[in-house]
Amino acid sequence: MLNPKLLDDIAGKLSSLMASTPASEIDKNMRALLGNAFAKLDLVTREEFDVQREVLARSREKLAALEARINELESSNSSSTVRPAK
Repeated sequence: MLNPKLLDDIAGKLSSLMASTPASEIDKNMRALLGNAFAKLDLVTREEFDVQREVLARSREKLAALEARINELESSNSSSTVRPAK
């Protein structure tokens, strides 16, 4: 669920900022801290988002087709209604 590239980018930037300090321990702690923070967020990957977007698009297409079919059936039903004999 977490994007390792994002964590690596952030860790790299933090490491470059702390090049003159004992950054290895800070780097490990910041990685763990950021990993925990991102894990608590309800995030999805781009791939998961794209899959759900495609599912939604297909569902909308099916719904539109069903609505058209219902309209067609209703119009044919109303035109073929039998009138009572007098």
